[in-house]
Amino acid sequence: MSTFALQNNAKEKWQKHKDWWRGAVIYQIYPRSFQDANGDGIGDLRGITDRLDYVADLGVDAIWLSPFFTSPMKDFGYDVSNYRDVDPIFGTLADFDQLLEKAHKLGLKVMIDQVISHTSDLHDWFEQSRQDKTNEKADWYVWADAKPDGSPPNNWLSIFGGSAWTWDPRRCQYYLHNFLASQPDLNFHNPDVRKALLSEVRFWLDRGVDGFRLDTVNFYVHDKSLQDNPALPKDQINSTIAPSVNPYNWQNHQFDKSQPENVDFLIDLRAVLDEYDHITTVGEIGDAQRQLELMAEYTSGGDKLHMAYTFDFLGGEFEAPYFAARIKELEDIVTDGWPCWAFSNHDVVRHVSRWANERNREALAKLSAMLLLCLRGSVCVYQGEELALPEADIAFEDLVDPYGIEFWPNFKGRDGCRTPMPWQKNGPNAGFSVANKTWLPVPRAHKELAVDQQEGRSTLALYRDFLRFRQQHGALRMGDIEQIRAIDKILYFERADAEQRFVCIFNMSNQAAEVELDLDKVQDSDWPHEAVRTQNGLKLPPFGAYIGVKG
Repeated sequence: MSTFALQNNAKEKWQKHKDWWRGAVIYQIYPRSFQDANGDGIGDLRGITDRLDYVADLGVDAIWLSPFFTSPMKDFGYDVSNYRDVDPIFGTLADFDQLLEKAHKLGLKVMIDQVISHTSDLHDWFEQSRQDKTNEKADWYVWADAKPDGSPPNNWLSIFGGSAWTWDPRRCQYYLHNFLASQPDLNFHNPDVRKALLSEVRFWLDRGVDGFRLDTVNFYVHDKSLQDNPALPKDQINSTIAPSVNPYNWQNHQFDKSQPENVDFLIDLRAVLDEYDHITTVGEIGDAQRQLELMAEYTSGGDKLHMAYTFDFLGGEFEAPYFAARIKELEDIVTDGWPCWAFSNHDVVRHVSRWANERNREALAKLSAMLLLCLRGSVCVYQGEELALPEADIAFEDLVDPYGIEFWPNFKGRDGCRTPMPWQKNGPNAGFSVANKTWLPVPRAHKELAVDQQEGRSTLALYRDFLRFRQQHGALRMGDIEQIRAIDKILYFERADAEQRFVCIFNMSNQAAEVELDLDKVQDSDWPHEAVRTQNGLKLPPFGAYIGVKG
């Protein structure tokens, strides 16, 4: 068992608190790619259990497991055909129970990905719904008649390309799918659907999970009138939610998602969660036009989501003015809500590849770790982020992601951030699997960054050390954020609670930078740094950080 998990009594007390999620660090595990225990080339639950000591030793508070439910895997688990069972490629419910038990012994909370905006077309509910227009589940999905010319009911588009409507010859109607045609959208206007989904949530709560990451949480409800989405003015088009080559970005998604009734379901969901102790939720809100407003709405009042994460830093620029503006905007709009920050996840290009070149990759990885962990809110760290893994370059013939296959070569999809975790430089498939072939190849460059290669002053060592530093200081976990500003290439803000005030300064460039500041009342913290005090302020090395204590 992890020595750190056993010895850290402060962490144990912290996690027993009902608001343990505030300021928590959540480690995202993509089960297909974490550890293969049975040698078939695909990661599984027993593999995750075997590696939980490593996760606990990082110093994180919780794990988030991407979907492991029964699925035809056309979208790799985000197309669920049975919410109450584990897909055989990942193991069994008994394997999950063992994972949960070990995680809790190590002091780790366990959050699972709930995908309830849609199901697989192989789910029993949909197979019944599509039979005719009169069966008891006929209205469980979003069905609509064709226009008189036989075309789809409206202009709504799928994120994965093409129309969001597919014709079904059995019912002679179209059904809605915001993603793949094999992922039909559930009809949240039907109270029986909402009741059934809450029952699926209860199943996992009764099993002992500590929370949920809610996939596409603003996609639950559609406009019943099925009005066409208006076009966006060209100067407002951005690629926050979908890649720039996807015409999905050209619409103002006014009617296909983010409807007012969505809040009603979130309130019902929170009522169920509040029947259990110490449960949390983090929502994925995908709306390029109204993201922060929805984030505020969905997390306010203490009766809906506990927290939600923003897409601002899952893309965007690694520039101090951009970061300062986004943080300020969130603080102004999301007032009593609680943010959750992430720089990478299973859907986007890894941030060290988005923001750095090969020469400065490690330095940027270290700086971005400190910056992320100093923001006000909770934090999601994606597996391999702590190793400074770059995006993998996957050949077209090795692609499995339907999103990438559809938009190749301008958008290469999500396979590049989903490759197997490298544990040992010289082990078979970098220690991930003994199989002759893994579901995605292990990049050669990743083997050089394997866990067993990261000793000394590595990125992994910095994550471990800074997570402990953060855990020791309530101001960095739970404190307010103030004085947010960009000073040329420098990002500056302060974190404060009733006991302590930290000055957090980050040089977000690959050149040394000096900032003019009155540091007379600022002392060095116990976090090491390479900054140099000058007559007028502070000089930081390229991608350097300074964490001081203000008296």
